[in-house]
Amino acid sequence: MFWLGYFLFNVLRWGSYFNDYWYSTKSNLVEFPIHIIFVYINIYYLIPKFILRKKYWTYIMSLVAMLALVYLVRTGLNYLLVTKDIWPEADSPAQFMVVNHIIAVVLGELYVIGFVTAIKLVIDWSIERRRNEELAKLQLSTELKYLRTQIQPHFFFNTLNNLYALTLKKSDNAPRLVIKLSDMMQYILYDVNSTKANLLEEIIHINNYIDLERLRFENRVDAEVDITGDIEDVDVPPLLFLSFVENCFKHGMKGTDKLEIKINFTILPTHYLEFTISNTFNPEISLKTNNGIGNENAKRRLNLLFSNNYVLETQIEENTYNLFLKIPIK
Repeated sequence: MFWLGYFLFNVLRWGSYFNDYWYSTKSNLVEFPIHIIFVYINIYYLIPKFILRKKYWTYIMSLVAMLALVYLVRTGLNYLLVTKDIWPEADSPAQFMVVNHIIAVVLGELYVIGFVTAIKLVIDWSIERRRNEELAKLQLSTELKYLRTQIQPHFFFNTLNNLYALTLKKSDNAPRLVIKLSDMMQYILYDVNSTKANLLEEIIHINNYIDLERLRFENRVDAEVDITGDIEDVDVPPLLFLSFVENCFKHGMKGTDKLEIKINFTILPTHYLEFTISNTFNPEISLKTNNGIGNENAKRRLNLLFSNNYVLETQIEENTYNLFLKIPIK
């Protein structure tokens, strides 16, 4: 379609110029097969073989040789099949192998080569860019799935440790913990199956986790969850906030008799969600321990999902650890 359109354009252009459309048709029928062959040799052979391998001088010499061959073939065929006047646009009849005629033919061929090659390179660049974008999306999706699979074993490992502690004590709370754990496993393994989860479901999931920890530590845990704003249609990355809640128990219970946790979700009119969580802890013990994979996973996920469009800040005030997170929501 491209070559047909280009051919018709040239026939009309030179036919109007010479006021002889039959001559223009015949000359273009002779020249266009040469253009096409030369262009495709350049695009699919010379450029890949020499330019992409940085053999620039070899490419230039090959191009010069091709131009010389094209001049001889094109001029000869025009002379034999179209007209004895091989350069009708000149002021006077041109002789074969005259410098000005050679330059005119070569410049014409270079124009065709440059024009078509530029189109081909733009198309290739567009296809490559789209392919890279698709690969980037695939990589993002794959990495997010990988990080989520890290979160799940991390969570189950901690919960099973809790269950093990209760069974050692032969606690009556062990069966209740098994039921809670079953509900959470159903949510994680079956209900959460995309990159977004309903915020209300996530909060219910967090409350279930806190209940599990209450079963283990009984009256040593005092936790409350507050919600400000309408969360009914708000979607968030699944299991994002759980890692922060887990860390409260992991580090807050060390060296203390009682753990106090305050969690707040605030929906802003600017389509952002503010999440704050604070917990009491023993700084002499907790600050010496490693934060584990929870926070690192959360930071990595935030970077992948929101780039720089989020805020994550932590602050320690006496015996209280505070975390503030702000993310965009739809």
